[in-house]
Amino acid sequence: MSTLLLIEQVLNGLQFGVMLFLMAAGLTLIFGVMGLINLAHGSLYMVGAFAAAATAAATGSFVLALVAALIAAAAAGAIVELTVIRRLYDRDHLDQVLATFALILVFSEGTRWIFGSFPLYLDVPAALAGPVTLPGGIEYPAYRLLIIGMGLAVAAGLFLLISRTRIGIQIRAGEADREMIGALGVDISKLYTLVFALGAALAGLAGALVGAIQSVQVGMGEPVLILAFVVIVIGGIGSIKGAFVGALLVGLTDTLGGVLLPEFFALFTEASSAKLIGASVASMAIYILMAGVLIFKPTGLFGGQT
Repeated sequence: MSTLLLIEQVLNGLQFGVMLFLMAAGLTLIFGVMGLINLAHGSLYMVGAFAAAATAAATGSFVLALVAALIAAAAAGAIVELTVIRRLYDRDHLDQVLATFALILVFSEGTRWIFGSFPLYLDVPAALAGPVTLPGGIEYPAYRLLIIGMGLAVAAGLFLLISRTRIGIQIRAGEADREMIGALGVDISKLYTLVFALGAALAGLAGALVGAIQSVQVGMGEPVLILAFVVIVIGGIGSIKGAFVGALLVGLTDTLGGVLLPEFFALFTEASSAKLIGASVASMAIYILMAGVLIFKPTGLFGGQT
């Protein structure tokens, strides 16, 4: 493989990784602070994508589409927390899984009822439709660079929010001892709604950004949700730093594995078999990575850290 192609695949892995981080960051906050297993998080990703596609079609503005995705996903998350999730905090994880799985069905059928069963398409802004020439002569899509840049900016913003602000202190304290911060006068109900809405907004943003490079369709959030759970298991539940590192590891492993493993097996098998075996092993690579991390760090790479 040429060096230019390898660098391009690394960038693809980074783009995939930061998208996963936007999903996993909200999911790990919700699980870390509330102790809630939220299977409906992928549905909020879908809500953001559909809101962005519908707004872009109506206004022609990609910026307004991103704003609509954030607002729609955050509003959907807040409504779900107030009406359903709030009743699950003191229930066991099986009840949480069943209830949030039911929410997946509600969101899927509701979205199908509103938008129909056919996919929607969100166009990349004209200013970002072409490639950008990077140092070394590498041409890479400008829109994918935007996703990487926005993901890194959101990561930096979350780190500052959690470590430097009053609400961040409350979130960290709520993760450690929710009864104590309630006794100190913090409104736990409002804090939980805020955290859930923030996590939903991040998922909606991820859906909107990815919606421009793939079709927007019902059920698009479930495959990404599985990968987001892998990310937080690798990084450590409740850790934003862990979600970031885990997302980059999963993104790079998935992307580079699909390219490098067939070439590796081609060294000692015929080309057709190498491609088949390489693709099969590549599909398992992130789960092998997760198992390897858990063997040496059962709580994840940054378990117990913010």
